[in-house]
Amino acid sequence: MTRSLRHRQGWALALAALCLVVAVQNAGAGAATDQLKRAIDRVLTTVDDPALKGDAGTLERRAAVRKIANEIFDFTELARRSLGQYWQPLSEPQRMEFVRLFAELLERSYVSKIELYGGEQIIYSGERVEGDLAIVRTKIITDHATEVPVDYRLLRQGDRWMIYDVSIDGISLVSNYRTQFNKIIRSDGYEGLIEKMKTKHTQFAADDAQKKKAR
Repeated sequence: MTRSLRHRQGWALALAALCLVVAVQNAGAGAATDQLKRAIDRVLTTVDDPALKGDAGTLERRAAVRKIANEIFDFTELARRSLGQYWQPLSEPQRMEFVRLFAELLERSYVSKIELYGGEQIIYSGERVEGDLAIVRTKIITDHATEVPVDYRLLRQGDRWMIYDVSIDGISLVSNYRTQFNKIIRSDGYEGLIEKMKTKHTQFAADDAQKKKAR
């Protein structure tokens, strides 16, 4: 992946994270928007909890935010779409392993970005529902008064709406990951991709252990 694409993806993921931690203004909010906003309010409460502030509360704070993420993100659908054509041949145990590793990568990426929040405003500009699919459109207003469109794509599961993709300024999170995964699989095979994800997971675990030891 080129430096430019890595930069844009990192920026996109950071912006997506911001959508989970800022006050919003609703415009014609529907069920999908309402559920998303309730999740935002819960994250706000979590990151503002004095007991979870600072380095001492990092692990607990991130665990609490990840719990909310598990309730609003459909990681299986995200994983399936991101893996694309390589999803179908996998066995059920392989799929479960991939979803677990992928969810860990996503959670770690966006939870850490939440802590970079600098007061940007989010405006909800409406939603479109077609059957069991919905798009919730938002705009991030930056410090320089620039508007960045951020669209959430959601899938209805019973009475809940679950996020399966986020598009920031026209950049799809799923499409970006699919491009990366396809490139790795073509060069190193599916097992090569899994090994890279496991290595990253091991690094995360070591970081957590180091933080616990330092407390």
